[in-house]
Amino acid sequence: MPLLQVKNMTHYFAGLRAVHNYNLTIEPGEVHGLIGPNGAGKTTIFNLITGVYRPTEGEITLEGKSLIGLFPHEIASMGLGRTFQNMKLWRHMTVLEHVKMAHYSELTYGLVGAFFGTAKRYKEEEEIEQHSYELLRLLGIENIADQNVLNLPYGVQRKVEMARALAIRPRILFLDEPTVGMTPEELKEMMDVFRKVHEEFGLAIFLIEHRMKVVMELCEQIQTLNFGEVIAEGTPEEIQNNPKVIEAYLGKEEVE
Repeated sequence: MPLLQVKNMTHYFAGLRAVHNYNLTIEPGEVHGLIGPNGAGKTTIFNLITGVYRPTEGEITLEGKSLIGLFPHEIASMGLGRTFQNMKLWRHMTVLEHVKMAHYSELTYGLVGAFFGTAKRYKEEEEIEQHSYELLRLLGIENIADQNVLNLPYGVQRKVEMARALAIRPRILFLDEPTVGMTPEELKEMMDVFRKVHEEFGLAIFLIEHRMKVVMELCEQIQTLNFGEVIAEGTPEEIQNNPKVIEAYLGKEEVE
């Protein structure tokens, strides 16, 4: 059984077709990429799979369980974590607080524990803090755990978002343009983070990315999307040499 499977997914916005007959199969531990011009429908596909939108047609399953009609937090609790193209970080919170917040769906001590400070509450919150620090150490940012995210460089904020996504202990991680706006140094460092996370947790990864260096070096399989339809799918070498991809996308982009 595939970890994630999408069959014949189609979606319309007010009568305008945004995605047509989209199919995807990801096995445990695989790294897949999704590329294409701006406006091709890449983030829409992420939003359809993660429950932000409900597809007009098609099937989506995670380990054989349908995701259709579920809310994003329900899908996340099933093991699908994600980051966003525009980072959704809370201005008033520290790095550590961001990662701890992502754990709170795991809490079981309830109102009684919250009001009376039961042993169960302290045990669960201590476990959450320990796990949060472990993730920060993995990403090399444990030394800034108490800093407000607004005071951090852009590349570091991306690491915070990654740690928060990992906090739910996902089996598959969706990354929506995770290196956008980064300097060459930040890009290299973030690619090392991807490799470390993939190796440490054995995660499947599905990423949208415009920087071809990232896609070609990290992904095993790549789909190219244009006007909501997949026009090519294959290995990095196959995608680089596909005439349809070159015409629709790679020929108009500078490969970094």
